[in-house]
Amino acid sequence: MEISILALPLIASIISGFFGRFIGDRSSEIITSLLVSISAIFSCLVFYEVIVNQYQENIIIATWISSGSLYVNWSMNIDPLSAVMLVVVTSVSALVHIYSIGYMSHDPHKPRFMAYLSLFTFAMLMLVTSDNFIQLFFGWEGVGLCSYFLIGFWFKKESANKAAIKAFVVNRVGDFGFALGIFLIFYLFGTVNYSEVFNQISKITDKNLLFIGITFNAVDLICLLLFIGAMGKSAQILLHTWLPDAMEGPTPVSALIHAATMVTAGVFLVVRCSPIYEYSELALNIITVVGMSTAFFAATVALVQNDIKKIIAYSTCSQLGYMFFATGVGAYNVAMFHLFTHAFFKALLFLGSGSVIHAFKDEQNINYMGGVWKKLPYTYSLMIIGTLALTGFPFLSGFYSKDAIIEFAYLRGNTAGYYAAGIGIFTAFLTSIYSWRLIFKTFHGEYNNKEIKIDETHESPIVMLIPLVLLSVGALFAGFLFKELFIGYEGLNNFWGDSIFFLKPLSTDHPPLWFLLLTPILVILSIPLAYYLFLKNKNLPDQIANINKPLYNFLLNKWYFDELYDVLFVKPSKKLGLFLWKFFDLKIIDGFGPDGISLLIKKFSLKANKFQSGYIYQYAFVMLLGFSALLTFLIVK
Repeated sequence: MEISILALPLIASIISGFFGRFIGDRSSEIITSLLVSISAIFSCLVFYEVIVNQYQENIIIATWISSGSLYVNWSMNIDPLSAVMLVVVTSVSALVHIYSIGYMSHDPHKPRFMAYLSLFTFAMLMLVTSDNFIQLFFGWEGVGLCSYFLIGFWFKKESANKAAIKAFVVNRVGDFGFALGIFLIFYLFGTVNYSEVFNQISKITDKNLLFIGITFNAVDLICLLLFIGAMGKSAQILLHTWLPDAMEGPTPVSALIHAATMVTAGVFLVVRCSPIYEYSELALNIITVVGMSTAFFAATVALVQNDIKKIIAYSTCSQLGYMFFATGVGAYNVAMFHLFTHAFFKALLFLGSGSVIHAFKDEQNINYMGGVWKKLPYTYSLMIIGTLALTGFPFLSGFYSKDAIIEFAYLRGNTAGYYAAGIGIFTAFLTSIYSWRLIFKTFHGEYNNKEIKIDETHESPIVMLIPLVLLSVGALFAGFLFKELFIGYEGLNNFWGDSIFFLKPLSTDHPPLWFLLLTPILVILSIPLAYYLFLKNKNLPDQIANINKPLYNFLLNKWYFDELYDVLFVKPSKKLGLFLWKFFDLKIIDGFGPDGISLLIKKFSLKANKFQSGYIYQYAFVMLLGFSALLTFLIVK
């Protein structure tokens, strides 16, 4: 059963990818959705066994590499951490497959799309079930490749091609650091298997290494290099610029890859490597700072965006920041709890936005929507649930997981923890403002679309609504049902076992009551505030923007990161490339190579051609010269 979880999405991808044109669109959709759904059911059964019977197993599928001390297997490592990820990946993937049947109904390349989705699912499963860093890297690069395919799925759109290339290049920056981290691990330990590395980590805590002219502690350097990879994959600040542009892909792709699964791979990596990170206070503090900076940055940018998918994309970026600063303060289990709940409500919001886009015939600007809550009652209701869960409204899933992160950051007791808690509370307030802005401008107020009549908007088909309903169940109840299991002290001992390592036990204290009430109160108060700003007095936001024009432009242009990178990296790279092409390639390599040789032969042949005149006396003269040269050579010899 366990191996079937991996094999079924791969089989689905092969069938749809290679035989889709023969079996037809509908058969491809049914086969891929069915096989991935079976994989999801098996994943839930494994998760149940892990909870009830503490089931753990490392299933060796095949030997991959055996060379000297490098011994790597294809394996399927089942433990509480991988079991959680199996449920998240396969359940969201199965629902996205089903949703895509309706959303992509007018696309002429449905088998290829379904094949990419299934292949991505397989690569992600390989990543989360690995027992070594090489298989992890295989899955890591596999999901990156599938992300490139899916972002650029509509490859005839120039913007989609650019977004796919941007995602691929930015992730290569992070992956270079990740690869260096794996090389360093093998250099220090002679192995890349998790268990062997984790058992030896305490022996090198005092070892120092020279890297790029700077002396680092070996453990710090490993953690920082691995975290660079995590920053790229999970779109943390400085390596985040690819994620908003990735919204050029179809909406089901955004829900699967850029909300619930691939972007959480970085968080999973840090949690999986907790036995390493627990010995690096420097790395944990840096992760905390990067995480809280990302959470704040993305929330401020989302406040002024108008593309419905980009608002949710920046929200994803912000929530990933929460997960990272949870790991930075040592609350790895809480980070996984938020990863688990976030997958449901963020996939719900992305798929809900897809339903809205479907109703508005591919319009994504929320300024050209409004007044359709009665026309799209199911989508509206379900997106309300997702919004409440995202903002941390009391007793929904986000309330339990996000507030737990803020509480544990406060209980960390150090400067980074206090800063993270403060930023987390303020960011939660901003999250609620921009989330309700999206709801009010999309569904309420006046109808603002001049291209499409309001009577032409319609609710999505049932094949698109069923996944939304199932995700809404997770958004409503996942936090309440799994809080004790994931972060309760009894659950901490019984459930996570050895899959998460704590050098220092988490604090068992409780924050003061005012601190516990502060975030929920701000979240609740933000609803009438957003109502007043975006419905009751709609001119006020524009007046505020005009008064603070520089700040508004700063946020609207996403803190000018793209423009800064364009000046620092893109334009110099283009100039260097043009110089190398025109000087080295054309003038030197081609000039002295194929072009130069061919020109020389051409000139020689033109000269030689002059001897072919047809006059006998010229031929006799040439023969005489040749005979004289040969005779001279023989005499001299």
